[in-house]
Amino acid sequence: MRVDGVAWRSIAADGPHAVRVIDQTRLPFAFATLRLESIGEVARAIRSMQVRGAPLIGVAAAYGVALAMQRDAGDTALADAHAALLATRPTAVNLRWALARMRSAMQPLPPAARAEAAWHEAGCVAEEDVAINRALGRHGAGPIAAAYARTRRPVHVLTHCNAGWIATVDYGTALSAVYQAHDAGVPVHVWVDETRPRNQGLLTAWELAAHGVPHTLIADNAGGHLMQRGEVDLVIVGADRVSRGGDVCNKIGTYLKALAAFDNGVPFYAAVPSPTIDWELADALREIPIEERAADEVRLVSGRDGSGRPAQVALADDATAVANPAFDVTPARLVTGIVTERGIAAPAELARLFAPARAAA
Repeated sequence: MRVDGVAWRSIAADGPHAVRVIDQTRLPFAFATLRLESIGEVARAIRSMQVRGAPLIGVAAAYGVALAMQRDAGDTALADAHAALLATRPTAVNLRWALARMRSAMQPLPPAARAEAAWHEAGCVAEEDVAINRALGRHGAGPIAAAYARTRRPVHVLTHCNAGWIATVDYGTALSAVYQAHDAGVPVHVWVDETRPRNQGLLTAWELAAHGVPHTLIADNAGGHLMQRGEVDLVIVGADRVSRGGDVCNKIGTYLKALAAFDNGVPFYAAVPSPTIDWELADALREIPIEERAADEVRLVSGRDGSGRPAQVALADDATAVANPAFDVTPARLVTGIVTERGIAAPAELARLFAPARAAA
């Protein structure tokens, strides 16, 4: 995607011993990048959410292993790199998937061959992410185009959190569908949930503005009202982990949107690249570890003051008890379809859609 006319990816190799990432904690008010030169710097960037989004976390972790192999390619270093990166964010399964792939690729090799092979493998993970999300968006644009063909008016899409190109290497997941429908000439307007407490909706609004997609930022609690009034044609969100039965774990508040959509007959889609599907997961509510983030994310709000300078404002004092679960689970019964790079499947048909690939693996 482009920022001020310049093509960018959320993560890219920067010479043979570093990667450059977009610092997402500076958005939407400032566009800045970081050069990461060690596994420790990659781990910190993931934990601090300078790098965020399930697919991007997985790619960053792959590069983290590659950077670790540049310094020490022994078995102990490989195991330590895997453990250190796995501990950074517990919910998004892409992290575990990418680390398992890197470890499996490195273990059969002699240490002397691992540094070059790890860098190559991490690059392959990144390129595959781009291809997957390009294909996913092509399929996801279908329901948007179908809604326009049915109504002959702009299609109103509601989304939650940020599932755009900065949450992946490029294209995005949910927003890949929006971009590709928009670029194909379908008139589309996006209702953008602010997504408290970290306000990832501001990142979505920033992306959509840069791409020229009409959009409106709304409070998180406004979605149900808009659905009742017939002002939402479909909901499409991303995901951090999806069970084989089609239960969708995504940013906190997604479940409430799915309930409102179900009550109002609004189609609800989750855009899910295949590395986000946890085929070992049977009971999403019991088995997915839900990250509990810092209380200050709720107590404090970040923005700009009247002079345009970065500022934080306290919404509650330190004595106020805070719970801050970062994700929730939407049961498969509330999901109209899972959008993947292979097509769109009803939750119950998800495993069948990927059966040939899983058998080959």
